[in-house]
Formats: sequence, structure tokens, C-alpha cells
Amino acid sequence: MADKIQMKTPLVEMDGDEMTRVIWKMIKDMLLTPYIDLKTEYYDLGLEHRNETKDQVTIDSAKATKKYGVAVKCATITPNAQRMTEYQLSEMWKSPNGTIRAILDGTVFRAPIIVKGITPFIPSWTKPITIARHAYGDIYKNTEMTVGEHAKAELVVTDKDGNETRKLIHEFTTPGIIQGVHNVDESIASFARACFNYAIDIRQDLWFATKDTISKQYDHRFKDIFQEIFEQEYQQKFNELGIEYFYTLIDDAVARVVRSEGGYIWACKNYDGDVMSDMVATAYGSLGMMTSVLVSPEGVYEYEAAHGTVTRHYYKYRKGETTSTNSVATLFAWSGALKKRGELDNLPELVKFAENLEKATIQTIEDGVMTGDLYLLSNLENKQKVDTQTFLAEINQRLQKLI
Repeated sequence: MADKIQMKTPLVEMDGDEMTRVIWKMIKDMLLTPYIDLKTEYYDLGLEHRNETKDQVTIDSAKATKKYGVAVKCATITPNAQRMTEYQLSEMWKSPNGTIRAILDGTVFRAPIIVKGITPFIPSWTKPITIARHAYGDIYKNTEMTVGEHAKAELVVTDKDGNETRKLIHEFTTPGIIQGVHNVDESIASFARACFNYAIDIRQDLWFATKDTISKQYDHRFKDIFQEIFEQEYQQKFNELGIEYFYTLIDDAVARVVRSEGGYIWACKNYDGDVMSDMVATAYGSLGMMTSVLVSPEGVYEYEAAHGTVTRHYYKYRKGETTSTNSVATLFAWSGALKKRGELDNLPELVKFAENLEKATIQTIEDGVMTGDLYLLSNLENKQKVDTQTFLAEINQRLQKLI
């Protein structure tokens, strides 16, 4: 084999959990290290190690991403009560994605990977829909409490001079729950600019949707900041390119999206974007067929698979059973990060390799070789379902030909 492709700057590598962790290693061993002298700064974000470090490893990985500019992240577990027992955790650690996004700020852009032979569940969707998800605040930085009966809950803000403003949340006659969420103007403005810039880059219309009729201050703030920045900084450029920005209520946006042909960016607040990107990914075919990149205002990039850790397959794998797990989103996280690293470091060979890896992956599926989830969706006549390892080996055969 020819000399391996050299790298100048390391990628920040964030390893993850369960089946995606297994696939992560397979991808590196079969499709990356044979071709690239892979330089990474490695962080183990597996739940055991996060617990051992009291989640400091997650914070360190985000800081390293700020330093080096490009990261690639495996899917990770956000623990619930069941995971507390299963992994004997000292604390119910927060979403690692939420922690990383809070440190990096920015916006997550998620778009489906479209292949021939897989028709979306909404057949009119002939073009990709990109979800732009705000990556700071809201429920992902929430504070919550359980409340006993006959308690009064208030929202209290103390200004810089020590003056308090209070608002009643609820007077509880029975036990209940409360949750406090926040956002900051600076982050909302960064989110807006990231969306407008991305729309200009890919020359597509931008929609933004919240529920300002109900949330008359919180959601309305998002709407106002978007509108102000658009009018002051972007309207002229949008007009020149013949693209449009408009705001609508999120329920109206859902109705419009379902009737559309795709081909636009749909900007959503943090939680809305989490839900809608899963909806869009599933309607296009599979969560395993979605690219996801976090772009910070400073131009820092974090590529990840937009799905979970495929727990059901992992339990089968641990019993020694073969699984047919879709590895495309994880592969595209690696290819996206390598491509961006190559662009930033002026390494055309690295960019070309990443592009060939993506081509080989799509070609494998379009040749009829695919994992179980895609096999059920594909309308190709000569299709075959293969296990995870065979799928990656088939990609490797095609990659070698492209190289």
C-alpha cells in the first residue's frame, strides 16, 4: 500500500458507549488507520469513565475541541434511573452532548444522507431537509425540583444592585414538579447568524419556528433577535441570492414541512430541534442516515452521529450474537471531521480520502449491500442484508477501488 496520508493537527476524538463504541473501533481499524496516519487527542466519554472522572472528561474534551478546532464524537449514554443501577453511577450525569454544546455554543446542523433505493416515508421529500438546532440552554441546562404539597414556587431574579423581581409560578395544593430554563441573548444571536450564514453558503431558504403565541417573552425573544439580525445584516444578501427567510409557529412549520418537497433549512430551538431532527431522520428512512455537525461562532466544528448507542444490539453483541447495525452516521461523522481538518490544514489528500469514504459508503448501499434497517426500507431488487462487519468490509473494497 502507498504511504499513509499524513495529518498536521490532531482531531479531538470522543469515544462513546455500547454498540456505537464497538462500531467506532471497527471503523478506525478497517477504514481509517490503514490509510491515514491518524492523529487524535483521545477522550473516553464512555459512561464508566465519565463516572470515574465525575464527568470532568466531558468538559476536558470540549475544551480540547476549542483548542484544536475539529472534533469527532461517538454516540453516548445520557443516564436515567435504570442506567444509575446498571452502571452503578455516583450521580445521574447530564447529557454529554448538552455539556459540550454549552461550552462550544453554536448551532447543530443535521441533514439526511439520501441514497437511491430508499424512498422517504413522505414521498414528496425529494430534497434534504436540514435541521438547524440551537445548541445552548433551554431544557439541556435546566434546574428542576420536586415540590411538596401546600408549597409556593416563585421565579426570583436578583439584579446587580441586589434588587429582587419575583413572579409566582404556582401555589401547590398537591405535590408536583417545577423546572427553570434559561437562554442568553448572545447565544441566540450566534444561533441566528449561524443559520443565516449557512443558508447563504448552501443557497437555501431558512425557516425559523417557535411558539411565541404561548411563550410571549421567552420564545418571542428568539423571534425578535432573528428578525432584527436578518433585517440589519442579511436581508440584502438573501434578496441577491433569491432565497427567503421567514418565521412561523412551530405547529404551522410541521404542517408545511410534511407537505413540502424539502430543500431548505428549518431552524429550531434546542429541544424542538432534538425532536424534529429525529422525526425528519426517521421519515427519510433511518436515524443511522443523518449527518450532524455543531458549528460554533468561532468556527469550531464537532461532528457526531445523531442517534443513540443502539443498546438492543449491544446486548445481543455481548451474548456473542451477530448484529446488523447501521454504521453510516458514525462513518459520516469521521468523514466530515477528516474533511474539515483537511480543509483547515490545507491537506487536499485528506479531503479527497474523506470524500471517497462517503462515496464508497453510498455506493455500497446503492449496490444493494446494506444493514437490516435499510434492507427493510430499500426498494432495490437485488438487495442483501449483511452484518455490521461485512458491511464495513464491503465499503472497504469499494474505497480501495476509488483510491
